[in-house]
Amino acid sequence: MDSIIVTGNGPLHGQIPIAGAKNACLALMPATLLSEEPLTLTNAPRLSDIRTMTTLLQSLGAEVSALQDGQVLALSSHALTGHRAEYDIVRKMRASILVLGPLLARAGQAEVSLPGGCAIGARPVDLHLRALEALGAEMDLRDGYVHARAPAGGLRGGPVEFPFVSVGATENVLMAATLARGTTVIRNAAREPEIVDLARCLRTMGAAIEGEGTDEITVEGVDRLHGATHRVVTDRIELGTYMLAPAICGGEVECLGGRIDLVGAFCEKLDAAGIDVTETANGLKVSRRSDRVKAVDVTTEPFPGFPTDLQAQMMALLCTADGASVLEERIFENRFMHAPELMRMGARIDVQGGTARVTGVDRLKGAPVMATDLRASVSLILAGLAAEGDTTVNRVYHLDRGYERVEEKLSAVGAKIERVPAQ
Repeated sequence: MDSIIVTGNGPLHGQIPIAGAKNACLALMPATLLSEEPLTLTNAPRLSDIRTMTTLLQSLGAEVSALQDGQVLALSSHALTGHRAEYDIVRKMRASILVLGPLLARAGQAEVSLPGGCAIGARPVDLHLRALEALGAEMDLRDGYVHARAPAGGLRGGPVEFPFVSVGATENVLMAATLARGTTVIRNAAREPEIVDLARCLRTMGAAIEGEGTDEITVEGVDRLHGATHRVVTDRIELGTYMLAPAICGGEVECLGGRIDLVGAFCEKLDAAGIDVTETANGLKVSRRSDRVKAVDVTTEPFPGFPTDLQAQMMALLCTADGASVLEERIFENRFMHAPELMRMGARIDVQGGTARVTGVDRLKGAPVMATDLRASVSLILAGLAAEGDTTVNRVYHLDRGYERVEEKLSAVGAKIERVPAQ
């Protein structure tokens, strides 16, 4: 497996282009299954997860072509040849479950392997299944697969109320409801920008959707959807990650394509820590106000709260803050696995269940560390930027699932970082 070596090299200066959102694109791609006409996605990120979703869609009969160096995806599902999402593909990525709703809506049946992905908690799919059952689907779990079938005449609209917010389940039932007969009202719906982006794409395809961005979404089913071209929203998690780079090691970096509305709660915490975020004509410019940031407390919450996918990166920043910070993880259990690796670099962290207390130190020291999941891997790279000496991050295959060309982007603003191929 490849490794990445980071050497603390002082302040960063320059511009970093922010890619299209991985989590948005992974929901947009299965939308092709809802129509016989082509769907074109621009501003697509170039990531291994996107390639995995491509393979999955192709296994169902969809045609997927990556154009313009992978930043444009041309998809067409004019002739579906299957409705079974095999384990060998699905196990690589939890977002594979997002083909379930579209297949049910268009083909009337689906067999989807129970998903895999990062080891950051159980993240069960029961909310997906209950939501689709509310539209009349029959579900049977056996042999590691979800066997789903729509009633005669297709899915029918109805009330869907989630006991707690789920982005993936909201996306799945939102897509399914576009072709259901009648009206579907989704209550306690996720409000994330990725949900808004999906709804806008579906509306461009002819869906009748209202209320995205609020906790109640109404969908009036239509007979068919048509083709469309849609630009993938900016990746708010990549944006927040690169905003933390100059916050951790100083300097000034402009994140091209960044928008405050995508990272509002995150920016509030940065301001409290002593970091300036300024809107520019092309994005967001970030710099810290003094040599050392201030300690702040962070609690992860569904959007518009502080994102769980930025918790690990924020912890890296707070490892060298002035004072003690408390991070509370309310979205996923088992999501502090990066803490022991940061402690190998000299961080002072005490984890008790879903809470981590971080006491800032003057300086981290480089060390060999191991990435445990996607966001943990980039948090270790950020820590390495501010550490004394070399930090070797192992098992970076996680990183390639969610960040494109990390070494290239960070090197362009002055970081000393290189990838070492597996021997």
